[in-house]
Amino acid sequence: MNRKVLILGGLSGILLVTIAISVMVGSVTVSLSQFPETWQEISSGQIFSSHATILWKLRLPRILLACLTGAALGVAGAGYQGLFRNPLADPFVIGSASGAAFGVALVIVMGVQTTLFGFSAMSLAAFIGSLLAVLCVFILAGRNRETPMVSLLLAGVALSTFLSACVSLLMIVNSEKLFVIFGWLMGSLSGRSWAELQAVTPLIAVGLVMMWLLSRSLDALAFGEETAATLGLGRKKFLALVLSAGSLLTAAAVSAAGIIGFVGLICPHIARRLVGARHAYLIPASALLGAMLLLIADDLARTIMGNSELPVGIMTAMLGGPFFLFLLKTKRGTA
Repeated sequence: MNRKVLILGGLSGILLVTIAISVMVGSVTVSLSQFPETWQEISSGQIFSSHATILWKLRLPRILLACLTGAALGVAGAGYQGLFRNPLADPFVIGSASGAAFGVALVIVMGVQTTLFGFSAMSLAAFIGSLLAVLCVFILAGRNRETPMVSLLLAGVALSTFLSACVSLLMIVNSEKLFVIFGWLMGSLSGRSWAELQAVTPLIAVGLVMMWLLSRSLDALAFGEETAATLGLGRKKFLALVLSAGSLLTAAAVSAAGIIGFVGLICPHIARRLVGARHAYLIPASALLGAMLLLIADDLARTIMGNSELPVGIMTAMLGGPFFLFLLKTKRGTA
């Protein structure tokens, strides 16, 4: 059997083990001996015990949402890095997450709660903000149809800073919404229920499938735009598809869990070490690693301080910050 397929199978097995451990750990521990009885109670639909209530209403939707959100950010990072041909591109660095956060903050301040085609105003605002932010970074950083690393980083940091200032202004002007917006900025999965999971699952599923279907085009782009053009790759159409898929994934993640940085930066790099640069394997590997990373980070966030809970965005930033600086130093010569 293909070694890369075996690696993907191994990552899937590790993710399942991580999910099983996550189900049991927390402020209330569900031991292995208690789990069969608790699960039987859940399966029967007659939930009375505290363990079954915690497991079904609080822990399971949060765990599944962490996996989906992490997978979305990991794949978005892999897609952006392939598109920009830049190892430092990710939803957080290039402004996609900040754009989505600005859209969400604007909707919170305006109090918009209407839906369109089944999508909430928050999800739509996150998607539009994410897409516009990435387009701005791409246009500002472009130079003779190329995207130099330094220009991309500067444009992304500048736009992210500007959008963060806009969000801060919204928070100051609308102090009654301060804590709601601040909660999104810190990134958290606390209190998430089946409703949030149901809302973002279709968006993330569509984004994941779109990005995987673009695998061969991303591989062709790795050899340069001229080579990709000779293979029949339409630049504008391809750009629109990748940006749409990446923005959809980022927007869904932000609308569900707020700003969670560096998952899209770390996971594609680890995935390349494991399965190589072919996106047909890189994208699912990034999804699995993203799910594992965010799930572990969330487990630490809700257990490391006992009864208190840290925002999961703090945990991913503590992991991703040093990793980003390491990449910036090692890739400096290629800028």
